[in-house]
Amino acid sequence: MQNVLVGYDGSPSARHAVTFAVDLAKRFDARLHVLVVARAPDWGAIELERKELIDFELRHANEILDDIKAKLASSGERPDFDLVIGQPAKEIVLYAEQHDIDHLIVGHRGHTLFDRWLIGSVARQVLAYAPCAVTIVRDPAAMKKAPQES
Repeated sequence: MQNVLVGYDGSPSARHAVTFAVDLAKRFDARLHVLVVARAPDWGAIELERKELIDFELRHANEILDDIKAKLASSGERPDFDLVIGQPAKEIVLYAEQHDIDHLIVGHRGHTLFDRWLIGSVARQVLAYAPCAVTIVRDPAAMKKAPQES
């Protein structure tokens, strides 16, 4: 294993996915890649709205990227960081293909009892189309809040 990719959106499960990815990359002495995707608006938006939405998403994505860069730098990590615009699942899979990623990690946002049995749409699409092994990481705090089955 030479390249590990983690998709990061700032959510609690994504933060846990980064921790998992850092540990995995260290264990295999692999290069860590952190990808943030600024979500592109649907094509139904008029051009002016589309530009404003993309600008907003880019500002938000840059804030998320700056935050994770600072957190990883403070712990001595030096991964490759990238920010792209598009649909998250598609961009994560394309990045994995273009950068010879061996293992891809994404977070899962499910918080309710019903969500425990489902995989979020981004995670599901990544799992379906990724060219490599995929790990989906849940937020342990969300799992503890969910009612336990007897």
